[in-house]
Amino acid sequence: MVFVMSSPLLIIAVITCFLVLLILMLGIGSFAKGGQFGRKYSNKFMRIRIILQAIAVVLIVTFVFFDKKG
Repeated sequence: MVFVMSSPLLIIAVITCFLVLLILMLGIGSFAKGGQFGRKYSNKFMRIRIILQAIAVVLIVTFVFFDKKG
């Protein structure tokens, strides 16, 4: 099976998933670093991650809904 990303909606969903991963790594890194930076940014990163994750799920479900064949 060849996986071809021909749909713009799928490409946007994949990019959003990578953004979720990036923000998750930044959030975990800020928790690990601690100190003033951790107190200031760790919860903000995790809130942004939750919002991006919800957007990614909606995009994926929308892609599956419109792309189903048959």
